[in-house]
This record gives sequence, structure tokens and C-alpha cells, in this order.
Amino acid sequence: MIVNYHTHTARCGHADGADREYVETAIGRGLKTLGFSDHVPMPFPDGHESGFRIPIRKLEDYVQSVLSLREEFQNDIEILLGFEAEYYPDLFADLQDLLSPYPVDYLLLGQHFNDSREAIYNSRPQSDANALTAYVDQVIAGMETGCFTYVAHPDLFRFKGPDAIYEQEMRRVCRSAYSMNIPLEINILGLRQGRNYPDDRFWTIAAQEKCKVILGCDAHTPEDVAHPDQLRNAMNYAARFGLVPETETRLRKPF
Repeated sequence: MIVNYHTHTARCGHADGADREYVETAIGRGLKTLGFSDHVPMPFPDGHESGFRIPIRKLEDYVQSVLSLREEFQNDIEILLGFEAEYYPDLFADLQDLLSPYPVDYLLLGQHFNDSREAIYNSRPQSDANALTAYVDQVIAGMETGCFTYVAHPDLFRFKGPDAIYEQEMRRVCRSAYSMNIPLEINILGLRQGRNYPDDRFWTIAAQEKCKVILGCDAHTPEDVAHPDQLRNAMNYAARFGLVPETETRLRKPF
């Protein structure tokens, strides 16, 4: 691995370590680019703040920290300013307005919920085929904006219904990603923690549809940035499906 675009910070409330430690670990492990992509602050109209995101009041601090590290370590590593974001059609224009004053390099699409009510986390076990369809529709709509560089953990949705329905719906994701030339992420955090993703069913389909694949550390601690054992496991996982992850990808402008 020479590039990791999926890196969080302590501001989201469920990650640890100083921003500088993530950079120093990345340099020590030979990365040429480290992209910070913490959970984006979402401009909910009622002032609500999700418990897993950067609070809006900390947005300026996040941006300035990343930009300061970019300048300080410019001779050692490329530092990128990004965010992991859901695509909520009712809030997306407001989100772009919130972020547009800043030099954001990219967005990752991580659809943790189907809509801005954020009622049901998509990684909770569900047998509702309509919910799976809604997830797939939302991921595809997000990709169609052209604003997201890649799809983080596209196999997040934990569907407990018939495999035939899962295959039918997730094949739509893979075919759309292929047609739009958007990479899909094998999530190393999920693999390390034994989560429901990566999902073998999904990556079988992705291989059949010849999707572009990328590894994402989804680092929530500095130690998880390009950890050699974790990378080895991820490469072995990809190889099981005949997938060869890309080392880097083209950044898509978020606005």
C-alpha cells in the first residue's frame, strides 16, 4: 500500500490518537499519500448532531489541523483533506455549501443510513428486502452525483434475507460502479474486527462484474494505518476472488 484515503480522527468520538501520529505512522510504513476522511459534519436543519461525526463546531479545527500537517510534512508525504459522507439528497446541497469554503480534496461515500432520519444503521441485521433496495438506490444515486471518489465498505448492509435477493440488488451496485469507473473498497477495519463486511457474497459479484477495487484502512487509531499484517490479510482476501486492488485512484471533485 502506498496510498490510504480512509483515515479518521478523534473528533468523530470513536477514534483515538493525535492527527500527527497518523501521519508519522504513515511515513514510517512507506505511504506516499495519506488522506484524512473523518465522518463529515452533517447540516441537519434542526441542529441535530450525529454521535459518530465531527461536530460542526470542530470542522474548522479539523481542516486547519490537516492543512497544517500537509505543510509541515510536505517533503515526506502528501496529505489530503477529505471526508466520509452519506448521500442524503435532501441535505447534499447544504453539505456542499458547508464544505465549499474549504479546500476539500475528496469525499468517500459511506452509506451508514438510508436517509437523513438515520433511524436504522445499515450494518444491523435486517431481512427487509425493501430496505436493501433503498440502500442500493441511495448508493447508486450518490455515485451518480460524480462527487464521490470511491464507495467505502459497499457491502456494509447486513442482509439476512434470501441470497438471491442480495445478489440481485448488490449486482446493481457493482454494475453501476463499473459503468461509472468508481472503485469499491475492501474495508480493512471490517476484516480485522470480523464484522459483517467484507461480505464474500458481495466480492464474488464484484469480481464477476470486473469492478475496480481499492483497499481502505478505515483507520481509527494510528496503529491501523497501513499495518503490515492487516494489509497482508486484505490482499489475501482480495486474491480469493481474483481481485487485484488498485494502489491509488483519481480524486473526484466534491463540488
